[in-house]
This record gives sequence, structure tokens and C-alpha cells, in this order.
Amino acid sequence: MNLSNVRFLWASDEINSRAEEYWCRVMDIARKNNITRIKKCGTIMGRGEGDELPTSQILYPCMQCADIFFLKADVCQLGLDQRKVNMLARDYCTDPIKPVILSHHMLMGMKQGQEKMSKSDPMSAIFMEDSAKDVVKKVNKAYCPEKIIAENPIIDYVRYIILPALDDEWTINIKGDDGAKDVVYRSYEQLEKDYVSGVLHPSDLKPAVAAAINKLIQPVRDHFTNDPYARNLLETIKRW
Repeated sequence: MNLSNVRFLWASDEINSRAEEYWCRVMDIARKNNITRIKKCGTIMGRGEGDELPTSQILYPCMQCADIFFLKADVCQLGLDQRKVNMLARDYCTDPIKPVILSHHMLMGMKQGQEKMSKSDPMSAIFMEDSAKDVVKKVNKAYCPEKIIAENPIIDYVRYIILPALDDEWTINIKGDDGAKDVVYRSYEQLEKDYVSGVLHPSDLKPAVAAAINKLIQPVRDHFTNDPYARNLLETIKRW
């Protein structure tokens, strides 16, 4: 991205400078939807419909919905967990041209039972600024039951990150009774079949996953190492 064409704005500054426009929109969204519909949007905060919510968290979906119109966004490109509030925006919109919603698959958390990563748990996901050692450590500790695909975060990373990035051609060194050999996977279906059958073991898959992820994010590390502006920006964000 050419950053000379990009401006970073504080949301608080924009809202405060156009407070009447913003808060009138928030209140209009709130009055045109009932409490049941708004509580269904609790997934955007990791909360369920039946959870006991403080009033502030009931107001929050109305604010996020208002953001779409406040920003004049033509396309909302967010995770699948944000879909309900995005659809709230489409239903609320009276303009014949409504915002386009692109909902992305959510990567599982790295630990057992985590449907998605947790911001408060650094071991629950791999971050773009993680070191090579961090990636290896996280992958090695990740939940990855033998022969089981369902709710397996390592398989999730393979299916949605690694194989698409490698154009469905990935070589894994597999150890067998006759010694180790390289196996080339040209589709997710082929890899899944071998994993379920036990031909591909977690002890072979995990090192390959760590190596592939490190290769993919190395250009990002290089960028933040070699570009003083980017390095300072990252350090500033981490301090915040």
C-alpha cells in the first residue's frame, strides 16, 4: 500500500467534530430496531443472545452500524462474527444501493475449544509481527488431535491460509516405517484424506505448518525491520 495516499484518523475526533450527525444516526438505528434484534448482534463482542448485557453493550451494535454510514462505506469487509450487525445496516438502509457485505471465515483459536482467537491470550493466534521462534512455539503447543479434522486449528490454518497462499502445492516430509519421504499435496482434500487415515501425523504436519507460516510472514518482518517509519509506528501501537 502506498501510504502517501492514506490518512489515519482518530474515530473520536471525527465523531466529536460531527457529533450531531453521528449520535442522531445512532439513535435513529436504535429506535427503528427492537431489543431482540439488537441483542442478536452481541456476537460482534463475543457475547451470546442470552447473555446478561449492560446497557452500553446493547448500544454498541447501534454505534457500529452507524459507523458504516458515517464512513460512507460502500463495502464492509469483516469477519463472519460481524455479519449480524452488517446485515442490520443493510436492513436499516433506505437507499436502493446498500452496503456490500463481505464476511470472512474466522480462524480458530490455537487452543482446544476456542472458536476464534482471543485478544487477551497471545497464544491463541499467530500475529503478523510474531518472531519465527514465536510461530514455532505456538504451532507446537496448538491443539491438533491425531486423525481428527473437526475443531482442529492447525488444519484450519492449512485449509484457509497455507494451501491457498501456496497455490495448492505444498511439500511435507512424512516419516514412515520405511523412513522419511516428501509428499506433495495439490489439494486440501488430498491432505485431509491422509490426515484422517493417519498417513499424515501431527508430528509431521506441525513443523511444516510453522515453516510455511514463517515463510509467508517474513516479508512483513523485513518491512518493519528495514523501514524506520513502519518500525516506529508498530512500536507506538504496541505501547498503546
